[in-house]
Amino acid sequence: MQKAKSILITGASSGIGNGTAKEFIRRGYKVFGSVRKDEDAKRLKNELGENFFPLIFDVTDQAAVDRAVTEVQKLLNGQGLGGLINNSGISISGPIEHLPIEKIAQNFEVNVFGLIRATKAFLPLLGTQKNHPSAPGRILNISSVAGKMAPPFMAPYVGSKHAVEGISHTLRRELMRYGIEVIIIGPGAVQTPIWDKGSVDEYKDTAYIGSMAKFFGKFVSEGKKGLPLEEFSKQVVDIFETQKPKTRYALVQNKFQNWTLPRLLPDRAVDNFFKKLM
Repeated sequence: MQKAKSILITGASSGIGNGTAKEFIRRGYKVFGSVRKDEDAKRLKNELGENFFPLIFDVTDQAAVDRAVTEVQKLLNGQGLGGLINNSGISISGPIEHLPIEKIAQNFEVNVFGLIRATKAFLPLLGTQKNHPSAPGRILNISSVAGKMAPPFMAPYVGSKHAVEGISHTLRRELMRYGIEVIIIGPGAVQTPIWDKGSVDEYKDTAYIGSMAKFFGKFVSEGKKGLPLEEFSKQVVDIFETQKPKTRYALVQNKFQNWTLPRLLPDRAVDNFFKKLM
């Protein structure tokens, strides 16, 4: 049975989601992309052309997600969905001591519960329904190097991505019965506009401000030297098309230095590395 050449990408308005949408379309896929604003839907439709189908929903809104499922089902016209890329995510920073619980919860609501919500909703179209009309689809969950490395001042994001790692492994083992692959993509820094966002000003009256300013100054500087978005997007689509994929991929610039070595070092050695950055 043939795999459907259709993909759904959450968070397609900019950054990684937008870059991967462009690459899938370039390779002849029909791409459904979630956005939260009508103006983004119109902009992307104009930019990406007839093979892009914008869906206006937020992964935290169950009713909107359900409406999107109905819309995709109609547009697929009896075919299955070839893949789901859970990319929607936010990053909330700050020292745990001063972060409101509500802000921490918001990071988990989008990055974890949003991912689960979208996955559960689209699973029937990926192959859990009876008499599925095409080969089982694939799920790519966008995690992060941060989910494994745990930088300071990023606890909500780190925790959410660590959760994504564990949930993805469990989901992969549960969905084996349907032939649905679940693959973790763990990006390092990728060259997107995200590095021009964010500020530490709200913590200027805390004991952490000096350390935060030094850390994020270096963090952003290095981030801008990350993988070019086009290269990252090509690697993601290559992984999606791989016949026998690994369970997890680390897409990291200078991989040995920024991924392999830190994971081999003792925790205290990594602590000292972060201490120098702060």
